[in-house]
Amino acid sequence: MDELVAHENRLGGYLKDRRTKLDPASFGLPAERRRTPGLRREEVAQRANISPTWYTWLEQGRGGAPSADVLDRISRALMLTDVEREHLFLVGLGRPPEVRYRAGGSVTPRLQRVLDALDPSPAVIRTAIWDVVAWNRAATVVFGDYGSAPPEQRNILRYIFLDPRARAAQYDWESVARFVLGAFRADAVRAGAAAEVEPLVDELRRLSPEFSAMWRENDVSGHHHEAVKHIKHPTLGPLAIEYSAFAVDGRTDLTMVVYNPATPEDAERIKSLLA
Repeated sequence: MDELVAHENRLGGYLKDRRTKLDPASFGLPAERRRTPGLRREEVAQRANISPTWYTWLEQGRGGAPSADVLDRISRALMLTDVEREHLFLVGLGRPPEVRYRAGGSVTPRLQRVLDALDPSPAVIRTAIWDVVAWNRAATVVFGDYGSAPPEQRNILRYIFLDPRARAAQYDWESVARFVLGAFRADAVRAGAAAEVEPLVDELRRLSPEFSAMWRENDVSGHHHEAVKHIKHPTLGPLAIEYSAFAVDGRTDLTMVVYNPATPEDAERIKSLLA
């Protein structure tokens, strides 16, 4: 019971702190003299479309556990950043929010420098709908030059199902394709991006009989956050690479995937191409 009370107090304290730091004028609200800084509780409740009484209880640490939908509405009402929204979910529900798809994903120069520093380990950053938005030189020499394709075509599903080089690089193409498709389907639904992926799905169903058949099976798979991938490189021959997936700090819609050479020999062979 004491732990529950402390949990609710942390949520209430965070809500109050965010509310009192907002400028009413930026919301088009009257700028008359106010007794306390920031928005009033009833103004936040109105913006979040929830009961003013319940919102007051949440700030006072006696409102009970809110739903994810309510926290999402409150986060928009308080104009929280992605990092602040994630913290709100952690103090309110004890878990981060689900991935939220953001169109036109891009990375900061700092994050690109992180990728570049990982050579000779290939590394990419992809969105929730598996568009590749950043990569390093090692990824280019091992998987192909993403930069040679228009941004709207830098999609992993498109590569797996439409590029003959992807099929030739896999020892068991069908198994890989099924895994990728199942994980993609789960990510797209989790991110609320079902409408955004419809054009891609329609195109792949039209151009790839294998994709069309697998898509109809409605299989969903979880992620193997750490595993070994074996590929047949056209120049280097067989390569073993250990891959790990990481969430990007502050960007729940992005995932960094790092493919670390499984042996020193594999690393040296990738280095030879980079040179």
